[in-house]
Amino acid sequence: MSISLIVAMDRNNLIGRSGELPWYIPADLKRFKELTKWGVVVMGRKTFDSIIARIGTPLPNRINVVVTRDTSYSYEWVVIAHSLDIALGNARLFGGRDIWIIGGAEIYRQALESKIPDHLVITRIDRDHEGDAWFPTVPPEYTLTSTEPGGEYWHYEAWTKK
Repeated sequence: MSISLIVAMDRNNLIGRSGELPWYIPADLKRFKELTKWGVVVMGRKTFDSIIARIGTPLPNRINVVVTRDTSYSYEWVVIAHSLDIALGNARLFGGRDIWIIGGAEIYRQALESKIPDHLVITRIDRDHEGDAWFPTVPPEYTLTSTEPGGEYWHYEAWTKK
């Protein structure tokens, strides 16, 4: 079991606009689905709400763990946690499954400040977009271990905690 953070960002570290992705790259969404399938996905409530708005259900073939401060929040077939630490503790209970931190900006910030992820899986989009949510700077505790082409204007990066 490993804990990985997965994110797509533009060249200015932008990750969102009004609760949505500022771009639509089907190949990257397919890769996200393949990588996270059968794992545990940990996300903030706003990210979860955007998934529900987009596809109408929690992410299929994954255990969905949602972090929210709202103690009355619930959603059928979803694990609710009131902090990132509690969410990760709950995620570990599913024994041996990879854990994926999938956003949003505040969850990413907390995870990186606490040095939680073992790996960072980043899609870098070589474009500028408008938006209102940014990924923090990758901390020096992580080293770039590989890059691979993704498409005409994006590539994939793998980072590992030193």
